[in-house]
Amino acid sequence: MRSIAYRSARRLAAALPVLLGVLVFTFVLMRLLPGDPAVFFASGPNSGEAEIQAMREKLGLDRSLPEQLILYLGDVATGDLGTSMTTGRPVLDDLAERLPASLELTVVALVLALATALPLGILAALMPGSVLDHVVRVVCTAGVAMPTFVSGLLLIFVFYYLLGWAPDPTGRIDVFLIAPPPVTGFLLIDALLAGDMEVFRAALGQLMLPAITMALFVLAPLARMTRASMLAALGGDFVRTARSLGLPGWKVVNVYALRNAILPVLTTTGIMFSTMLGANVLVEKVFSWPGVGSYTLDALLASDYAPVQGFVLLMAGIFVVVNLMVDLAYGIADPRVVIE
Repeated sequence: MRSIAYRSARRLAAALPVLLGVLVFTFVLMRLLPGDPAVFFASGPNSGEAEIQAMREKLGLDRSLPEQLILYLGDVATGDLGTSMTTGRPVLDDLAERLPASLELTVVALVLALATALPLGILAALMPGSVLDHVVRVVCTAGVAMPTFVSGLLLIFVFYYLLGWAPDPTGRIDVFLIAPPPVTGFLLIDALLAGDMEVFRAALGQLMLPAITMALFVLAPLARMTRASMLAALGGDFVRTARSLGLPGWKVVNVYALRNAILPVLTTTGIMFSTMLGANVLVEKVFSWPGVGSYTLDALLASDYAPVQGFVLLMAGIFVVVNLMVDLAYGIADPRVVIE
């Protein structure tokens, strides 16, 4: 039997052409968008043609598109994602600094969504046609129909403006508190490592509203998939056999039905995690969250090519890794599944 490490290496190698395609597509697309970065970054609003041309040469935009692409691919191969004209720093450093904030928001939101969607989906499948089942369907429909920035603004209006329960939606931590020494980049974990419970509580409070906003975004597909998978599993012969043998109801549901229904849910969870990382741009802007999404949106508005290209490459890489982890989780959830 081939080892897990060998299979993982094979899948990562197979993903390299996909990453290359993403690189080329993003590079070409950025050049097709309206706007000239040289005009934007040339010194002064009244810059002449000479200053604009000098900036164009500095950015390498005076070369042909194939030349620019070859140079860019060569830089990426050496780990150089370019320099952001907006911040003046290497894009790799900017992404590494901001990625933990986005990951912390996404992970907490996904945990909240799973903690809500799984019980709702299971209960709806156990009581099809009931009031609870109809409520779950309404919640799923509303979750799909409402954009994240709308739900985020509503949460801010209710819990911050009207009730005063939530802190200012202005970042990861209160401006009057000192952040703990960065160890992992995850503010909650770093606060625990430093033993600073005041910062931990403040950071958790700042995180709740954006995390709930993101959780509402993925709650609908997760609950809907859980319900559909559980309904299919509960109608299987193995469940009827288990019930005929007199096994306890909780054991039939948790051991037999849920274990067989979990694979589609795992797939949906992996897709949702990758989607959330890329789709939390608006949530980060609404809550002034210093993640890679808001960073990339600012760069895009400024026609700053390098950060946008680096962000897309990062999201593609994370998507590949998440898919690999989901495949490996298949083998844990159901040993009969063999991942080639």
